[in-house]
Amino acid sequence: MLWLIPALPFISALMLISGWRVFTRAAVSIIGCGSIGVSALLTIVLGIQFMQSGQTSAVQHLWEWMQAGNFSAGADLRLDALSLCFAFVITFVGFLIHIYSTGYMAEDADYGRFFACMNLFVGAMLVLVLADNLLLLYFGWEGVGLCSYLLIGFWYKDPANGYAARKAFVVTRVGDTAMAIALFMLFQFTGSLQIQSILDKAPGLWAAGNATVVWIAFLLLGGAVGKSAQLPLQTWLPDAMAGPTPVSALIHAATMVTAGVYLIARMHTLFELAPAAQTGVAIVGAVTLLLAGCSALVQRDIKRVLAYSTISQIGYMFLALGVGAWSAAIFHFVTHAFFKALLFMGAGAVIVAMHHEQDMMKMGGLRKQLPAVYWVFLTGAASLAAIPFITSGFYSKDQIVWLAWSSAQGHTLYWVCAVTGAFLTAMYTFRMVFLTFFGAARNHQHPHTPGPSMMIPLYVLAVLSTVAGFIELPHTLGHVTLFSDFLRPMLPAVQLLQESAALEWASQLLAAGLTFLGIYIAWLWVIRQPEGMKRFAQMPFMQWLRVFWMKGWAFDDVYNALFVQPYVQTARMNRRDMIDRIYTALAAITQWFHDILARTQNGILRYYVMGVVIGAVVILSVLIWKVYV
Repeated sequence: MLWLIPALPFISALMLISGWRVFTRAAVSIIGCGSIGVSALLTIVLGIQFMQSGQTSAVQHLWEWMQAGNFSAGADLRLDALSLCFAFVITFVGFLIHIYSTGYMAEDADYGRFFACMNLFVGAMLVLVLADNLLLLYFGWEGVGLCSYLLIGFWYKDPANGYAARKAFVVTRVGDTAMAIALFMLFQFTGSLQIQSILDKAPGLWAAGNATVVWIAFLLLGGAVGKSAQLPLQTWLPDAMAGPTPVSALIHAATMVTAGVYLIARMHTLFELAPAAQTGVAIVGAVTLLLAGCSALVQRDIKRVLAYSTISQIGYMFLALGVGAWSAAIFHFVTHAFFKALLFMGAGAVIVAMHHEQDMMKMGGLRKQLPAVYWVFLTGAASLAAIPFITSGFYSKDQIVWLAWSSAQGHTLYWVCAVTGAFLTAMYTFRMVFLTFFGAARNHQHPHTPGPSMMIPLYVLAVLSTVAGFIELPHTLGHVTLFSDFLRPMLPAVQLLQESAALEWASQLLAAGLTFLGIYIAWLWVIRQPEGMKRFAQMPFMQWLRVFWMKGWAFDDVYNALFVQPYVQTARMNRRDMIDRIYTALAAITQWFHDILARTQNGILRYYVMGVVIGAVVILSVLIWKVYV
């Protein structure tokens, strides 16, 4: 039944695409949500069977997809610990987002089209993570890119939404091109695109540090940073907030931005053979989590805060992958999926309650007006900020912070970046909480309470955001490694330079102290001394820094100056297309000769006779000249 897991979303998407204008909203809801729910149930059932079987992997061959010369690629699905973990998150969290969407999008005129695109999105992501070969993976990879374009620009009548969709599509294509080149190189040197075959052959083909495998790994990293919105291709994700909030939740929590994490984890053998590329993964993650954290501090739009937060948290996952903490990265992916989906959907509940207002400066006081939303949002915020011992985010993030220093590929600078990121995360997260739910109401519209279809998924995710961390406790709290043990057949264990409970406790306590310090500063900033912070923010340098961070460190301006404007200017200079003028001239010359010859075909007999006589005279003259000369 493995094939049904991705097939059901595709079948439902096809049904909705062909009949969304005639289906009732109830029928759309049943088809759209039901298919994802059945996929989630199948994933759980097959996952239990798989774990009970004792197998490390199982491959299902569906059909031979394509064959050319010595190249062949099948539509083959692989179930193992890594793909099962991702498939569960995609289907289960995706199902909750679909249920939530029935309430959030209830008034939208394009209700059926929305669910068609959402199901297509889930189906493409499932193909990506279940694919047994890189070509099928790339098919899913491009599928999620297409669906992101359709969903980010869902409300296409607003030109800004269309721009955001095109930007996401174009920027991610840069990374996709790099990945495509890597696939060509892998086939050239290994003769296969089967994932397991490549991983088995790679150690025999290349020594560690070989230039070829380093290039391949860097090209795969290029694909990963594009899809996962990491430095330097992170600019598309904040603008992707133009789409409906359920789309943001799906992109950030269960699909698309986690594709890069999956790719690097799946191809971990190549990165282990390319230490320079693996170091590059760690550096990208460490720098990205800091840059995005700073930008999140100054945003006014609640969804843009969460967008920069996602960039930062994916940065933590990249940092873990870069230091060889493969299981820690996937563990943070799982916990992040729960609390980030909760936060986005909680933000959507606030937006709906506030009559589609997203500016936090126009909110405030919602703690008493929307108590249920407040408590679930606070639960997600606590997990994002990694409040010690009671949130899942603490256990996954703490593991990365510690391993950034203690692993064989770790470094003190990585650890400094990780703990600084924890401080920034707590500060921007609780700034968002305090601005939205505390203080005096800054919007005099009376908020209305979201319905059960929106609130029930939030309750489920709030529970998971709290308890999911207990499947992987750190050494200092008993070292329960259910999750790492589950992934061990697919991902190697992290290599530690030293194991010290005292140092790990010290790292945990410092990270916890910085978390509480960040919360305290956010409280001073928003609640206790807002006027003092406002005066501080009005200092010339701080005003410049605030604008600089608000614009995402001006990456868009740099890219606009380096790439966009030169291209636009070249296009304007070449508006009439000089290359086309060459072919236009050839056509004009041909047309000129045609006009001349056409004049000889005028229907007047004496002209034809005269032409024959002139021709005969010319031919005879040439013959006589050649004979006598």
